[in-house]
Amino acid sequence: MKWMGRRQSDNVDDRRGMSTGGKVVTGGGIIGVIFVIIQMFVGGDSGQILSQLQNQIQGQTQSSGPERELTEEEKQEGAFIETAFADTEDVWSDIFNKQGETYKKPTLVLFYDGVQTECGGASSAVGPFYCPADENVYIDLNFMKELKTRFGAKGGDFATVYVLAHEVGHHIQNLMGTSEQMQSEQQGRSEAEANKLSVALELQADFYAGVFAHYNKQYLEAGDIEEAMSAANAVGDDAIQQKTQGKIVPDAFTHGTSAQRMKWFMKGYETGDLSQGDTFSGI
Repeated sequence: MKWMGRRQSDNVDDRRGMSTGGKVVTGGGIIGVIFVIIQMFVGGDSGQILSQLQNQIQGQTQSSGPERELTEEEKQEGAFIETAFADTEDVWSDIFNKQGETYKKPTLVLFYDGVQTECGGASSAVGPFYCPADENVYIDLNFMKELKTRFGAKGGDFATVYVLAHEVGHHIQNLMGTSEQMQSEQQGRSEAEANKLSVALELQADFYAGVFAHYNKQYLEAGDIEEAMSAANAVGDDAIQQKTQGKIVPDAFTHGTSAQRMKWFMKGYETGDLSQGDTFSGI
């Protein structure tokens, strides 16, 4: 992606030079590694497991160590993602303005290892996530290296942009009331039925990531979309389950298959039409 010399977002809280004490993961991370591992080693009802996790994070406090100077590579990584985040602000502000609305910008929080949020304490093991309680997007940039080395993604700078745009997609859903409606509809449903709604929410966030890419084409370079598709392929539920537990359990899907994630990203990218992002029909 072409990014050098362009505007960087002011809505970034860079905590990478701080030592933090976050331990537990909550919220809708892009791959949910912790949740998969818990299911693999603990078993049992996943709804109860998540409830226990949420109870455990109550009352946690964040501990901070002395700050350190970021390396030149880390500063470069920060400058890149701040530029990409500025692009999401520009694209979504324009889309909202055309609908006669004002886009409420989220804050991007960069961290290493762990972080405290209004959704609870979070470990970097879950990957990037969005917290609706504080309307922040949280990313440990070391995750991008793991996405390539552990989960087989091609890598590249636009893989990072795809991940970022997906989490911003969750912010869009929060602003539109989609997330709240989905959570309400999950009440009283079986775990498998509730998971289907979760999959629909995640696929719509992938669609919104594609919509962002559609309206940011002037900054794309050759291979960027392939990098995004490679990342989407790597974080499909089927791909992750196969790598982490050696078998695929469709009823436990919460984010969608690799094929579904690639399909909905490309639909958003090719159309740029928000009206075509209904991933909930037929559930």
